[in-house]
Amino acid sequence: MAKYLFYGMTGNKMCFNHILLNALDFADNGIEAKIIFEGESVKLVSLFEEEKNTLYLKAKERGLIAGICLACSKVMGVFEKNNNYGLAMLGDMSGHAGMKRFTTEGYQVISM
Repeated sequence: MAKYLFYGMTGNKMCFNHILLNALDFADNGIEAKIIFEGESVKLVSLFEEEKNTLYLKAKERGLIAGICLACSKVMGVFEKNNNYGLAMLGDMSGHAGMKRFTTEGYQVISM
């Protein structure tokens, strides 16, 4: 069965909402999906937490969020906040959230 990793790079809330929608839709239909906040998207985590974004909270509750980029969180000044939300801080690729682990586990990467 196919598995998908949504690798979110953009800090655009509407675009990331579509990542959440697609990951939830896949999961609802028995397709394994994971989400990584990378690049500018790391700034969205605190926004989604503060506004209690329904899609984000569903994805978080269902374990679809693999984690948040450690290096980008530091560079974007949101590390302290992001580190307190109970999500993994990923830094396996020179401090950034790498794709290799997921691709070796059979995930296909969709970057948005």
